Amino acid sequence: MADRLTFVGHATVLMDVAGVRILTDPVLRNQFLWIRRQVPPPDPEHGERIDGVLISHQHADHLDFRSLRSLEGEPTVWVPKGAAGLLGRRRVPAVRELEVGDTVRLGEVEVAATYAEHNGRRWKVVGRRVQPLGYLVSAPGVSMYFAGDTDLFDEMEELRGRVDVAILPIGGWGPTVGAGHLDPERAARAAAIIQPRVVVPIHWGTYLRGDVSRRTPELLHVYPRRLAEQMAKHAPGVDLRVLDPGESLELSRLEFER
Repeated sequence: MADRLTFVGHATVLMDVAGVRILTDPVLRNQFLWIRRQVPPPDPEHGERIDGVLISHQHADHLDFRSLRSLEGEPTVWVPKGAAGLLGRRRVPAVRELEVGDTVRLGEVEVAATYAEHNGRRWKVVGRRVQPLGYLVSAPGVSMYFAGDTDLFDEMEELRGRVDVAILPIGGWGPTVGAGHLDPERAARAAAIIQPRVVVPIHWGTYLRGDVSRRTPELLHVYPRRLAEQMAKHAPGVDLRVLDPGESLELSRLEFER
């Protein structure tokens, strides 16, 4: 099978590279808390034969215990340092902690934990504070940066020249996102800093709060349009590939020569 990246939905991305299957922040159910999925459920295949799971932080839309327990087998689940106990109490097996600067290998794939600027508690003001992470995933012929949830930060400049595909959050399940997040304008500025070959936007088009879905259902598709406008202004040389939830990008069709 050709190397590919699949936008499963929200912050869940399946990286299928060099014979390794990596899933990010899996949320695979139709509802959590008061948030409902607005698109068809993910293909069950997206949770099969997973070699590793990358968790960026503890928030409920990125760390979902039920989704983790639903994965086939017992893939290793990497989490920010300090978060393993939370998963152990929820019967999630094979959990390993990482902190900024750590690297691990899965076959020919190297995963490096990177800094993220975000609230590290489980809930907004409750729970142990841990440092959120992004991840730089490097396989033969392609490197991908999964930002998790983050705002702009000074060290983002260190990723410049190292990223082929930047997987950047651009929205949420409501009309705005607050501090600690990239919105379309800040995501375009991040693309200008990192200078990847391609940006794939995530964290949009999947879930909405019940009140928002009733009042402004069109919000589901607003974020990528705003991103395209902002990238034309801030990062015109970077290719934008918008995937709907469930769609894939074949990486072999992209040219990453530097």
